[in-house]
Amino acid sequence: MTHSEDLPQISVVFIFVNEALSVILRSVHSVVNHTPSQLLKEVILVDDNSDNVELKFNLDQYVHKRYPGLVKVVRNSRREGLIRARLQGWKVATAPIVGFFDAHVEFNIGWAEPALARIREDRRRIILPAIDNIKYSTFEVQQYASAAHGYNWGLWCMYIIPPQDWLDRGDESAPIRTPAMIGCSFVVDREYFGDIGLLDPGMEVYGAENIELGMRVWQCGGSMEVLPCSRVAHIERTKKPYNNDIDYYAKRNALRAAEVWMDDFKSHVYMAWNIPMTNPGVDFGDVSERLALRQKLKCRSFKWYLENVYPEMRVYNNTLTYGEVRNSKASGYCLDQGAEDDDRAILYPCHGMSSQLVRYSADGLLQLGPLGSTAFLPDSKCLVDDGRGRMPALKKCEDVARPTQRLWDFTQSGPIVSRDTGRCLEVEMSKDANFGLRLVVQRCSGQKWMIRNWIKHTKH
Repeated sequence: MTHSEDLPQISVVFIFVNEALSVILRSVHSVVNHTPSQLLKEVILVDDNSDNVELKFNLDQYVHKRYPGLVKVVRNSRREGLIRARLQGWKVATAPIVGFFDAHVEFNIGWAEPALARIREDRRRIILPAIDNIKYSTFEVQQYASAAHGYNWGLWCMYIIPPQDWLDRGDESAPIRTPAMIGCSFVVDREYFGDIGLLDPGMEVYGAENIELGMRVWQCGGSMEVLPCSRVAHIERTKKPYNNDIDYYAKRNALRAAEVWMDDFKSHVYMAWNIPMTNPGVDFGDVSERLALRQKLKCRSFKWYLENVYPEMRVYNNTLTYGEVRNSKASGYCLDQGAEDDDRAILYPCHGMSSQLVRYSADGLLQLGPLGSTAFLPDSKCLVDDGRGRMPALKKCEDVARPTQRLWDFTQSGPIVSRDTGRCLEVEMSKDANFGLRLVVQRCSGQKWMIRNWIKHTKH
C-alpha cells in the first residue's frame, strides 16, 4: 500500500506509572525507528507520578541525550490516573494528529501511514491500530486475528467478531467498523478530539472511558475503526499500577457513561453491576457538563447506536425487576446460579455479585446469572419447573421442552409460582444441603420472596 507525501504529522503520547525503564525505552525506540521522521513531530512521555527513582533522572538523561528535541517528558505532581494523564498529553501535543498509547506498546513498520491517511480523508475518524500480543516472559510477538472492539453491559471491553459486511468483503486489509475500543492505543485528529469533548475528565483512573468515547463518537457524527494495516503490539502485564479499587472506578465510570449517553438503556448497566438505579451506593459525580456537551453536539440516541453500530448487543427492555432475590424463611441467603456446569439453582449467602443477578421479565421468565450481553456470549439461563421432580432446573431458555415450563408469576413479597404446574419455588431445611437449605418446587405453603430492584411495576 502506498501513501502520498503530504500526510499530517503526529505527536505520540505514552502514559506510564512505575513502568520498567527498559520497557518504556523499547516503546520509544520502536516508534522512532518505525515512523518516518518527517511524520513524527514529537514523542511525549507523561509520568503519572511514578515512585520508581529510575524513571526520574535516568530517563530524562537518556532521552535528552539520545533524542534531543524529539522526546519530551511531562510529570504529574500527583497521581491523576490514565484518563487525566492522557488529557495532559493532549494539552502538550503540537502536531495536528495525536496518538495515545500505553508505554508498553511497540510499533510495526508502516503503522503510521495508513492511520494518518484515513484521518486525512475524514478528520472525524478515530483510528485504532490492530493490536498484537507481546508475550510477557519472552517478548515474542503473537499476531492476533482481526477483530472489532466491543463490550458487555458492564462496559468492560472485549474483542468481538468483525461486522458481517467486513467478512463478506473478503479484504483483510479493509478498515473494520468498531463500536468502541480496547483502549491501549488510538489515533485522533487533535482539534476534533477537543471539539467532541476529549475524554471525560470527571472519570477516575481508568475503565469505561474507552467505551464512552466509542458511544460519543458514533452518536455525535464521527466514526471509529480498527485498521489492520496499522499494527502495534501490547505487553499484557501481570501486575497493573492502578490496581487499587479498579472495580470501583470502572463501575463509577460506567454509570457516568450510562447516565449521559445510554438513555433508557442505562438500566442495563445497573443490572450488569447488580446495583439499584436509585441510591446505587456509587457517587459518579456531576454529569451536567457532559449532558450539555451532548446537547451542543446534537447527538443521536443510544437506540440509533445499537441499531446501526452495535446490533450484536442483547437488549433486556422487558425486564420488570432485577437483583438479589431473598426468601422470608432465609433472609441472609440469595437465589444463586450455582456452579455453571451444574444446571441447578441454589441458595447461597448474599454477596451481590453477578451469580446472584436474577432478572424477572414481563413475559414471566426468571433468569439467573450474568447478562449475556452480546450475541457472542451465552445468555443467562432460565429457571424451569419441568414437573418431574422437586428440584428446579436451570436451562438455556431456548432449550426448554415446553415454553410454559420456564414461566413464573412473581410479585414483591409474594410467592413465585410456576405457570405450568402451579407449584411454588420454596425453601426447605435439609441437613444434606449446603447451609442446610434447599430450593424446591412444591405445593405452595405461603412462603414469600423479595427482589431488590424494580424498573417497572406490574399492574394488577
